[in-house]
Amino acid sequence: MRNVVPCLLISVFLSVATGPAIGATDTASLPKLPRAPSAPPTDWLIDASPYKAAVYRTEMPDEIVLGNGLIRRTFRLAPNAATVGFDNLMTGQTIIRGVKPEAIVTIDGVRCEVGGLTGQPNYAYLLPEWLEQLKAAPDAFRFVGFTVAKPVERFAWKQVRRHAPNATWPPDGVYLRMDYEAPASAQPGPKLRVSVHYELYDGVPVISKWITVHNPTDKKITVDRFTSEMLAVVEHSNWVEKREGMPFPRPDVLHVETDMAFGAFQPGTANRLAVHWRTDPQFHTQVNYLRQTPCLLTVEPTYGPAQIVEPGGTFESFRAFELVHDATDRDRRGLALRRMYRTIAPWVTENPLMMHMRTANPAAVRGAVDQCAEVGFEMLILSFGSGFNVENDSPEYIKLCKDLADYAREKQIEIGGYSLLASRRVGGGNDVVSPPGTSPTFGNCPALTSKWGQDYFRKLYEFFGKTGFSLLEHDGSYPGDRDTTARPPLQRGLDDSQWAQWRIISDFYKWCRANGVYLNVPDFYYLAGSNKCGMGYREVNWSLPRAQQVIHTRQNIYDGTWQKTPSMGWMFVPLTQYHGGGAAATIEPLDEHLDHYRRMLTSNLAMGVQACYRGPRLYDTDRTKAMVKQQVDWFKKYRDILESDVIHGRRADGRELDWMLHVNPKLEHKGMLVVFNPLKEAARRTLKVNLYYTGLTDTAKIREQEGTPQSHELARDDSVEIPVEIGPEGFTWFVVE
Repeated sequence: MRNVVPCLLISVFLSVATGPAIGATDTASLPKLPRAPSAPPTDWLIDASPYKAAVYRTEMPDEIVLGNGLIRRTFRLAPNAATVGFDNLMTGQTIIRGVKPEAIVTIDGVRCEVGGLTGQPNYAYLLPEWLEQLKAAPDAFRFVGFTVAKPVERFAWKQVRRHAPNATWPPDGVYLRMDYEAPASAQPGPKLRVSVHYELYDGVPVISKWITVHNPTDKKITVDRFTSEMLAVVEHSNWVEKREGMPFPRPDVLHVETDMAFGAFQPGTANRLAVHWRTDPQFHTQVNYLRQTPCLLTVEPTYGPAQIVEPGGTFESFRAFELVHDATDRDRRGLALRRMYRTIAPWVTENPLMMHMRTANPAAVRGAVDQCAEVGFEMLILSFGSGFNVENDSPEYIKLCKDLADYAREKQIEIGGYSLLASRRVGGGNDVVSPPGTSPTFGNCPALTSKWGQDYFRKLYEFFGKTGFSLLEHDGSYPGDRDTTARPPLQRGLDDSQWAQWRIISDFYKWCRANGVYLNVPDFYYLAGSNKCGMGYREVNWSLPRAQQVIHTRQNIYDGTWQKTPSMGWMFVPLTQYHGGGAAATIEPLDEHLDHYRRMLTSNLAMGVQACYRGPRLYDTDRTKAMVKQQVDWFKKYRDILESDVIHGRRADGRELDWMLHVNPKLEHKGMLVVFNPLKEAARRTLKVNLYYTGLTDTAKIREQEGTPQSHELARDDSVEIPVEIGPEGFTWFVVE
């Protein structure tokens, strides 16, 4: 790795310099692109400090650049504003092959392009000399000015006592707003203004984009549709023909997602209704005979939004986030994606140790709080089926819950509870009525815009505001279901139903983030404020025999952490029976299954992952208590490195040693290798482990557990060979310094 990655970064420094003055509104106030400095290039995944985002002017008087040394987006400002370059400086490759509008809005039934230039003769590539020949579309919104500033938080984040290291909010970087006005001849009105907003962040190849529509007129308008991003991306490959069952590969240099995502555990499926890869009708020279290559990135809602903008009002779109990859290596792409989440949603690094309490009986809850405090757990969740009811807004119940929260707070334990939203029927005309031929995602779903839905969210706001509870496990979060029913004043019908319901739930999650309420949400609402989603598992697997659960645990974590940080996904440990399986599947009595309990704790904590330990207690004997506390103490001692990034070693399969490597070049402990032996007999192996992402270059000091460090020279491929000896069904770890 050391011999490959830096070579790809030579061109990175072409746009690194001190940023412009905040509030710049003309090109003369911007610095020019600097010359390449003499400092050697660095790999941004190891040292991101040189890569500062800024807006620059180029040698062209009508051109500006948004860049951070990793990526660069170039805009022509005349005869209209348009993206004429989007470059991956890490690889030297261009990302786009042509010019498209900066946005598209449909207002009162009239489709309007925003910015953009026309007349490109060939959409396979874009030559600089062609730019001088391009024209402004006569009916497009015209560029009228820009503003440069610093990013501001898109919503508040109250950072409470949870482990979230190196969390910066809002992200450091630069903000660019480009303003457009409708031409005098435009319909529906010449005074309308569309602003296109961009944020580029320091130290990460990520750009954010969104639009606002301002209505300065004295009449209402309706934003029927919008496209906030359209990029003619270089195609992935040149498939001449398409065959059934063989989908076209999409461009893989860009990872794109939005904060309007739901109905899935993974970003790709969660963004299926907002991020689209389509064919480009202007790309006449593509190799595919039927011109079906999916190489036009279009970011827009599939439905709606159909939002009314009052006189003097402004409509704001969702935000898109575009990550530019610099390699095809799966671990490197995963590291980049996880770095993006830590940058644009740093609350995902909050990672409390949590118990799922099976009963909400007050005396039992106090006992569980005491146990959590004794062994070092940090959060207690009144689980599904416990009897906890967040919808009970009686004064007596609110007081009971407040008393429990006060008691937990005295013990320095956070307390929260479970609530089911979707996948239930509430009746009374309050449920989603799907369009003909379709049904709700989970079979049933209450309409969030209904009277019941509004009452439900009122109860949530009031409960957390009055009780001091600081966690919500929100099951069956709104999955994007559309509703044909008119529900004034919030919803006029089918066209605006998805947008209206998404705004209700995302606004609530943002409120939770601003008020320090931790969110377990089995859905991809991270960018709207949630902390944790499922790591990825099948619930009935926790009814399998105990030995199988151990292997499934490490498999799920290995697979889930390609796209999630260890702190972004929860796992599960059934202390008592869950879906079934009887005594063979559960740990209770805990002392009788102490070794298995230890293996489940280790399999999660050594990966930096928190599980939901579901039962009435965390220990039943002093011996069990000592074991749990020992595991927790070990985790907290090495918490910084364990919650850092992971490099995938060998996936668990029960047949051979499995392992993962934690890395963080900023820490004293720059790496930790965790190794598991699933076999019934002791095993001796030598593992070849690549230490590139620890930031070490020549030698590494490696110690097993608390032993004496041994010096290891790194091979040319940055690897070391580590001899490992582990007992039957055992575990060991190695600290890299």
